[in-house]
Amino acid sequence: MATEHVDVLIVGAGLSGVGAACHLRRDCPGRTYAVFEARGAIGGTWDLFRYPGIRSDSDMFTLGYSFAPWTDPKAIADGDAIRRYVRDTARRYGVEEHIRFRHRVLRAGWDSATARWTVHARREDTAEEVVLTCDFLYACTGYYRYDAGYTPDFPGVERYAGRVVHPQHWPADLDVTGRRVVVIGSGATAVTLVPTLAQRAGHVTMLQRSPTYVLALPSRDRLADALRRWLPARLAYPVVRGKNVLSGAVSYRLSRRAPGLARSFLLRAARRRLPAGYDVDRHFSPRYDPWDQRLCVAPDGDLFAALAAGWASVVTDTVETFTPDGVRLGSGEELAADVVVTATGLRLLALGGMTLTVDGADVDLGRTVAYKGMMLSGVPNFALTIGYTNASWTLKADLVASYVCRLLRHLDATGQQVVTPVAPPDGELSPLIDLRSGYVLRSLHTLPRQGARAPWRLHQNYPRDVLLMRHGRLVDEGVRFSRATAGARPAEPARHSSRPPQQGDPRA
Repeated sequence: MATEHVDVLIVGAGLSGVGAACHLRRDCPGRTYAVFEARGAIGGTWDLFRYPGIRSDSDMFTLGYSFAPWTDPKAIADGDAIRRYVRDTARRYGVEEHIRFRHRVLRAGWDSATARWTVHARREDTAEEVVLTCDFLYACTGYYRYDAGYTPDFPGVERYAGRVVHPQHWPADLDVTGRRVVVIGSGATAVTLVPTLAQRAGHVTMLQRSPTYVLALPSRDRLADALRRWLPARLAYPVVRGKNVLSGAVSYRLSRRAPGLARSFLLRAARRRLPAGYDVDRHFSPRYDPWDQRLCVAPDGDLFAALAAGWASVVTDTVETFTPDGVRLGSGEELAADVVVTATGLRLLALGGMTLTVDGADVDLGRTVAYKGMMLSGVPNFALTIGYTNASWTLKADLVASYVCRLLRHLDATGQQVVTPVAPPDGELSPLIDLRSGYVLRSLHTLPRQGARAPWRLHQNYPRDVLLMRHGRLVDEGVRFSRATAGARPAEPARHSSRPPQQGDPRA
């Protein structure tokens, strides 16, 4: 039997993958597509992570899709609300019926003679191999491992009599009521967990090797609340979204140009929320400048409130060893704990672990150069989504999706079949992700690199990228357009149909 074929195969049904499929439905309605999702549900990160208090660290007016207004009152939303939003959007745009759940993509090979990818996947529920061909392969997999987080090899952990858990796989039966909890870590997960657990635990200690900048922000957006009284969501949403994009961009640029001023502002803000005499310099003043790593957000200052109330505390020290009753620190102090949560970070995994070949040659991602932060040198008809590190992920995901649709329309209009990025002819290369977080530094060699100038440079600047990706030229020095090397396209095999717009469909 003929191998099934679609025009576009999207890998991943999380925030990025669902958004990509919606863009295809809106902007390229004649294109057929399928979405392969390794897990059994829509939502990606927001379906996987179920630890207490999980929420966004970006406002939902920018983390939400540009075409689907966020209507929930909370601007900094919890994981359940975000998961519902992604699922509702997939259902509204008819994407849900195109998702193949428990389909893990293992490898994909490009053939220049036919100008097609052959994609091999495994059914996670039956172990059956699935083979599909596509004209364009679109990876919306994020860049970290879903099956395991990062936990250092702590000495003596085998002697510990309590329970050790990692937030990425939070046990449903864990009850911390009245118990002593130590959360090891200082990133966004720890900053989320500590005030949430402190509402029920006997006491929660955040044990950090080094501090992180924490910024208190209101969980509701005042402008959004005001506009909702007078305007429908479709009109209020872009206004609030634009305001938040602009304020975020200005804040980031000021922080990078005047890091001393930004540091001073963040520390003063922390002092105002903590008791007099609290050692802010020790516990909230990192050795790095603001935005060398992402800032952590405390909605309504919940972390500071828990510390001020005495429900939680911060200890800045190192782990010498686990003991039967807790954790002994480098200073010699011992923290008693009934539960230890290792909020110690993530493991990176590019493309969800799938491997690529081009005409039989393996693609080494670490040796490729990203084009506009979304395509790879030497890899035809392929795109991946990597969001911003200084703003909401979805801002960049939306731009990538709309750019892919522009490329597809350009191929149709010009009679071309292939778009292949090329590496820059000169200039130094640098990591594609410019954060200094431990989980990034541990795996930089596995990720694509970027060039020193456009179009090979990933700008952490949304307004600039809007001009580049929505209105910039499609034909430039960074890409080559061509046709299949064997000439005319082969006869079409079986296709996964994409139904025409129905009544009530947003495309109708």
